[in-house]
Amino acid sequence: MTELTLLIANKAYSSWSLRPWLALKQAGLPFREILVPLRQPDTAARIRAHSPSGRVPCLMDGERVVWDSLAICEYIAELAPAAGLWPDDAHARAVARSVSAEMHSGFASLRTTMTMDLKRDRPGEGLTPETAADIARIQALWADARTRFGQDGPFLFGRFSIADAMFAPVVGRFATYGVAVEPGTRAYMGAVLDLPAMQEWSAAAKEEPWVLDL
Repeated sequence: MTELTLLIANKAYSSWSLRPWLALKQAGLPFREILVPLRQPDTAARIRAHSPSGRVPCLMDGERVVWDSLAICEYIAELAPAAGLWPDDAHARAVARSVSAEMHSGFASLRTTMTMDLKRDRPGEGLTPETAADIARIQALWADARTRFGQDGPFLFGRFSIADAMFAPVVGRFATYGVAVEPGTRAYMGAVLDLPAMQEWSAAAKEEPWVLDL
């Protein structure tokens, strides 16, 4: 296998970068990372040098280039089938893909009013009626997955899956903004936040020199 290289942006702020980074870590695949800080004079040019879309994340595997966080996670699942990044059961797998896609394309208000920020605690900020509706929908998704498919482990479908990677930045947002959540949601958040890879990412985010006003 050629060396995998993942192009990411600031760990404190780039929710899209976190998702495939976490999937790679959980899959046990070695990789090199290139971090391009946001809002610098050369940010766009440095990202464009690697990513066809001009955005992060972007995974490079020899001559293969995969961009978009969900597409990268799918590629990782194919590279490391033994990691079980999708549930084994066909029904659970279909639901896991559905909730991952909903996260990928939805929850615009949450993204806008509660941007990922792993450098500060911001309790009480950003809670609009639209964002509250997003939060309610996310909690309902998590509770449904845990109830129907998550009996064998602490994550949405029991063991860690791409669905958890897709929602990991939301877990970070709920923690940053002090969102009031149901007990089941709190337990799931704890499982994600306790992942060694998630703790590694968060610690690195806090050490980054760049501070953005989001």
